Amino acid sequence: MENLKPLVDDLNARILAGDILGAFEMYYADDVVMQDNNFPVRTGKEECRKFEQDFVSKLTAFRGAQLHNVLISDGIVINEWEFDYTHSEWGDRKYKQVSVQRWKDGKIVEEKFYYNN
Repeated sequence: MENLKPLVDDLNARILAGDILGAFEMYYADDVVMQDNNFPVRTGKEECRKFEQDFVSKLTAFRGAQLHNVLISDGIVINEWEFDYTHSEWGDRKYKQVSVQRWKDGKIVEEKFYYNN
């Protein structure tokens, strides 16, 4: 069983530093599947990359992120985040989010985000 802690720590440090796209390139598998709440599933790194790039390009202010808790067990990682930013389409957003990741061979193969809309 692989030790995910150093990988997860580095991924989360990159996100906290604002390197969302760099973290995505390094830690997401080519066949990754991602989903926000019950919105449509995004399949494959190219489709997921476009979504992430669109999100980042529309950030007009990033006031911060906090990582409250991380649980790592048997290839599954759960992160509890708090975000505060302004998005050109969604306006000011401040909320808590939980992400559930499934890892395989040092990469995220599935991730689902849970948060209030």
